[in-house]
Amino acid sequence: MTNPATAAVPLAASGPSLLSASGSLAQKLGDAFLAVRRETERRAASLSAEDQLVQSMPDASPAKWHRAHVTWFWEQFLLGDHSPGYVPYHPDYAYLFNSYYVSAGPRHARAQRGHLTRPGADEVTAYRRHVDAAVIKFFNATDDATLDALVPLLEVGFNHEQQHQELMLTDILHAFAQNPIPPAYEPDWRFPAATRSGDEWLTLTEGIHTIGHQSDSFHFDNEKPAHRALVGPVRIARNLVTNREWLAFMEAGGYVTPTLWLMDGFAAAERDDWQAPGHWRRIDGEWRIMTLGGLQPVDPDAPVCHVSYYEADAFARWSGRHLPTEMEWEVAARSGALNDAYGIVWQWTRSSYAPYPGFRAIEGALGEYNGKFMINQMVLRGSSLATPDGHSRISYRNFFYPHHRWQFTGLRLADYAV
Repeated sequence: MTNPATAAVPLAASGPSLLSASGSLAQKLGDAFLAVRRETERRAASLSAEDQLVQSMPDASPAKWHRAHVTWFWEQFLLGDHSPGYVPYHPDYAYLFNSYYVSAGPRHARAQRGHLTRPGADEVTAYRRHVDAAVIKFFNATDDATLDALVPLLEVGFNHEQQHQELMLTDILHAFAQNPIPPAYEPDWRFPAATRSGDEWLTLTEGIHTIGHQSDSFHFDNEKPAHRALVGPVRIARNLVTNREWLAFMEAGGYVTPTLWLMDGFAAAERDDWQAPGHWRRIDGEWRIMTLGGLQPVDPDAPVCHVSYYEADAFARWSGRHLPTEMEWEVAARSGALNDAYGIVWQWTRSSYAPYPGFRAIEGALGEYNGKFMINQMVLRGSSLATPDGHSRISYRNFFYPHHRWQFTGLRLADYAV
């Protein structure tokens, strides 16, 4: 599924496509691999060495670390496990650049990644080039039967790197937002225009629907098994909530009215002094937002973003409505009737991130990819303006803790009054 925002926002190049490529299997895999790797470097190209080192909070990672981590992934799970005689580029990089794969060995503490002044950005570039060359050499030296058996692993690697491409943008934006003299990642960047068309609400009558990934095409393990679920009756907003609507919530005292909030949410809002969405600043009586293009006026017609689950839930309560469940979102999205389901903001749902009935994590270290995070987090659906093209699909389950708001996260409403 393509990202409709890419025509307006030059941040998401085309993702890999094994099916449309021509040539031998080794050539197809090599082209797909290099396309993903080039996109990572494209996103880092405008960042200085200092930019690539900064870690503005424990939940974010330096751009340099992202570039090295996805490289370690290929070195660890492809070359290390399947390329006889491969010697790791550096004996300490597995410790520095492993993230949360406990089965793969010890790792440097996440909150201290910004302390890694060495290796420098240039050395990470050399590391990436070394591994790239080794992977292409491996493809060219390996028979088709073996490569074909490795395609599922390779597709995980492609999609894993795309996830980090999105994180590179959200993390550097968070870092730039801490700067009192706000820098721009891409000076000409503008927020993509939202679609406002059709009736305000899409009505889903009561029915049993299949939820989850329903084909053999690539998907993460948390998107399956496909299963049946009762959905409706419910109305889903066709349009995303806008800044104009959010400003009305703020002016009505939404951030200081405890009856609108979950207890933990109101505590977070008080503790962190939330008065507006993330990256907003009030300057000379007007709200501005820190964006990838620098500090810009808040566009009242743009979808609100950088809001936590707690804020989204409070806004929905203030509106007299609620957030959709992830099942309701998926059924509505399959109808094709949701505006901007993809390509602007991830959309919070009221569903806890939990396993589908019959879920089993895959064996080995890659089984740690999704399953062990199925606690205390909430599901988001869709994709954002930072999501690489080709990475979105209806069954995709993103997940974050309810206080997180540095991602491009927004919302659409639901209503049971049908």
